[in-house]
Amino acid sequence: MRGLTLFLMGLGMVTMGASAADLTAQLNQFFKSRYGETGLGADTLSVVVKTPQAQWPTCEAPQFSLPGNSRMWGNMSVAANCGQNRRYLQVQVQVEGDYLVAARQVARGTALTADDIKVEHGRLDTLPARAALNATDVAEGIALRDIMPGQPLTMMMVRQPWRVKAGDNVNVIASGDGFNVASEGRAMNNATVAQPVRVRLNSGQMVSGKIGPDGNILITL
Repeated sequence: MRGLTLFLMGLGMVTMGASAADLTAQLNQFFKSRYGETGLGADTLSVVVKTPQAQWPTCEAPQFSLPGNSRMWGNMSVAANCGQNRRYLQVQVQVEGDYLVAARQVARGTALTADDIKVEHGRLDTLPARAALNATDVAEGIALRDIMPGQPLTMMMVRQPWRVKAGDNVNVIASGDGFNVASEGRAMNNATVAQPVRVRLNSGQMVSGKIGPDGNILITL
């Protein structure tokens, strides 16, 4: 009898292990597919389930979804649906990949150049929020603070260069249904591409618009 009990306990442990392996494999595939849709590589993606196994979904193939605007990696909540039954799993998504760090000290107010950045490889989920992964993310960016050598770069450390500065003479293009009207004026504030800017037209009228890539102020009527 004791032998039968030990056998059944062992069988239960094997079944539990297989279930854990299946769930982890399914979550890995789910997140790899998600990363494929964003164009990010996920060859080194690994999912660690934090929720106790007693609270896992009961079906063999749950349907996963991410509530709200979930993060790309790190700790997050995943909805696991088994028909009408929904459970939430707390997971840690570990991803390795390339990211940018400062190659040397960059002083506040300095425009970043190719010599100021270098590529490192490691855990992306341990980086600060909005980490820069590509050189284009920070190209020509102006440092908003002093950046130390080896420090991971983030989008919050830089701003794009001013496309228009207060006092600049600018062209204003107002467009509507089938028409465009061009005029000239003077910018009243600094702004980067796609940011709002106020303009005093030569007529004295004040208008607001957004800066296009060519520096023109665009107004939609």
